[in-house]
Amino acid sequence: MPHARIWRGVLCLAIGLWVAALLLAPAALFPIGAFICHQRPERSFFVHGQQLPVCARCTGLYAGALLAAPLALLTAGPLVAARARTLLALAALPTLITWILEFAGFAHFSNIVRFTAALPLGGAASWLVFAVTDGRSGTARARDAAQPVR
Repeated sequence: MPHARIWRGVLCLAIGLWVAALLLAPAALFPIGAFICHQRPERSFFVHGQQLPVCARCTGLYAGALLAAPLALLTAGPLVAARARTLLALAALPTLITWILEFAGFAHFSNIVRFTAALPLGGAASWLVFAVTDGRSGTARARDAAQPVR
């Protein structure tokens, strides 16, 4: 389906524009950021003295999605549902571990650690979105997903 390829390209471009806007126009996006993030200053990065509209962890999620998007655009194909869940669970582990340790009061991580821990989750989420929008019918996707992996 040729339209799927176009929409996947648009999605890749949109991810890039969102991350660029977060970094280049944080003041303009700050009200939007309030809908998707807690925006706590101590958990956020600052660029030229201006707080980013999302926290370091959210920034890592978006950066991970941006890093994975071009590769996913070219190569992502269907995944068996169990594999998709496993990929997402493994990618979420660094974020989950840091969040639990902070919430329980056992550790206080830097913004760089929060950002880095979120990169795999953002990348996996991006990959999965591209995998399910590969433009093939549900029947073709199911048939390919049922094939043994070599």
